[in-house]
Amino acid sequence: MTTIEANELLPAERIRRAVVDGDVTQLHRGDKHASEGDRFEIDDIVFEVTTVREERLGDLTDEDAQAEGSPDLDAYKERIERTHDVTWDDDDTAVLHRFERVDQDG
Repeated sequence: MTTIEANELLPAERIRRAVVDGDVTQLHRGDKHASEGDRFEIDDIVFEVTTVREERLGDLTDEDAQAEGSPDLDAYKERIERTHDVTWDDDDTAVLHRFERVDQDG
């Protein structure tokens, strides 16, 4: 297990806020930015990366989009195209980084 900087995995402050609020529990990135078991901290709250794997964009679901803070897959696609100035291609791949809050009371 390695401790990583939250901003290496979560590049925008609004994303880090959404993670703390529980609205974002995963993020797809173009490259691998963490490994399973890595931990990061935001506002004294510790999170652990639970899943890291490459996925085809065409295999993403509404549930994936919701876990990344979008209401559905169509809204997620629009956000990705707008934010990254790209055209969505179902055959492209991205690296899923899923994480969860670590209970530090036990």
